[in-house]
Amino acid sequence: MPDFTDRILKCTDCGAEFVFTAGEQHFFHDKNFQNEPKRCKACKTKKGHSRGGPKAETVAVCSQCGRSTTVPFRPTQGRPVYCRECFLARRGTAAAGAAGE
Repeated sequence: MPDFTDRILKCTDCGAEFVFTAGEQHFFHDKNFQNEPKRCKACKTKKGHSRGGPKAETVAVCSQCGRSTTVPFRPTQGRPVYCRECFLARRGTAAAGAAGE
């Protein structure tokens, strides 16, 4: 097993130096990660928020009860969309049916 020591790396986004600790290196080694980190913690956090930002809500009509509802995805044509109440009711019915078999 390699001997790990803290190393100073330079962030590719802001240019600040940050420490790649021995513990982080050990983790990377255990997970077989081939590349070392490129961003400091602040830039990594900022980039994560921009990529996984708030999800777009889509207005749709429930296929079961006909009420207007919002869903956190773009509905696919030909597939049913359910409001929260109908979705939970269907899921509960499916779970009860599977348990009774």
